[in-house]
Amino acid sequence: MVAPYFKIESFSANDGPGIRMVIFLTGCPYRCIYCHNPECWAKNNKKTISVEKIINDFMKNKKFYMNGGITLSGGEPLVHYDFCANIAKKCYENNINLAIDTCGYHKKLSDYDIFVKYNVLFLIDIKHTIEKFHKIITSKSSVLELKLINYLENKKTKYWIRFVYVKGYTDQFENISNIKEIIKNLKYLIRFDVLPLHLFASDKYESLGYKYQITKDNVPTKEEVKNLVNNLKIKP
Repeated sequence: MVAPYFKIESFSANDGPGIRMVIFLTGCPYRCIYCHNPECWAKNNKKTISVEKIINDFMKNKKFYMNGGITLSGGEPLVHYDFCANIAKKCYENNINLAIDTCGYHKKLSDYDIFVKYNVLFLIDIKHTIEKFHKIITSKSSVLELKLINYLENKKTKYWIRFVYVKGYTDQFENISNIKEIIKNLKYLIRFDVLPLHLFASDKYESLGYKYQITKDNVPTKEEVKNLVNNLKIKP
């Protein structure tokens, strides 16, 4: 079984616990205005990778990844649901920790049962808690990430949450208050990351012929990030 991809990182310390191999799959239902990987939107990408190759390449260097594992990112990896389900089974059989970085867009919650069965760690992106702003940011109004969080809580399954701090887009008082209220009642959340916006992807947009709507005015300062972390009462 294969899926299209646009990048593989053999060393990452930011996409799940430990040192990880990260496979960035092509395809995403969102068009986030601050997307760091706009190349995932390409519809003509013919580069594919198989589940077997990912597992084999990882196992060759398993000692290097002793405390880590494999992460599927993108884009939105669950666009390729069958591929993700297949690799989850293979990782489980080979005692490899698998993480999936997702916006929760896959709508059928019962389809997540297989990932719970195989001990997959979800890294869930909260784009926005308010539908009208969610649509401005992503082009879709459905706040499906919150439904996935609720599902994992009901399944008593641990997960991470990630939140991109974009001044003028994700920092509204009501949104921050909603997030604060949500996370204080979560029992199985093991990590919450505030990810400050950066402009590293701006050159990608130009080369791909896309308009980049973000400016330096949308980038929070270190002090602003620190204040948000303190407000949410989470560890930095």
